[in-house]
Amino acid sequence: MRLTRSALAAVALTALSVGATTALASPASAAPNTTPQKVCGSGYKTVNSAPIGSLGTVYLTYNSSNGKNCVTTIRNNPGNARAMSAWIYVPDTNEGDEDYGQYTSYAGPTYVYGRAHCVDWGGNIGSVYVQVLGSNCAALKEHRVTFTR
Repeated sequence: MRLTRSALAAVALTALSVGATTALASPASAAPNTTPQKVCGSGYKTVNSAPIGSLGTVYLTYNSSNGKNCVTTIRNNPGNARAMSAWIYVPDTNEGDEDYGQYTSYAGPTYVYGRAHCVDWGGNIGSVYVQVLGSNCAALKEHRVTFTR
């Protein structure tokens, strides 16, 4: 399973790198100080997060009523559009969602059914990337990676 997870992580990382350089979406508009709940919707609670350097944070949220996870990347200081992303992947089911583009405030939301599954998720702002593998797996320890391209 380690080899499979490593291969999936490499695919996710490659997609993240390629997507971050491709501006396919129009800039998102949101007031400064938005929250993951405003982006993902009512019923979503933050269950995990990871800082993206000093630029912002990528959030993993969960809605217990529908079993879905949502990921969004939110900038600390909205402004001119920058390359941003938010993505989530469930290795057990091979389901995922991603959002890459040039955004002024946040990327996402991205949704996937994650009840009783480990999830891999992450995002970027500019050249700083974060990925969290094997997250929310009860007693298993997640693996976090932050890097700059």
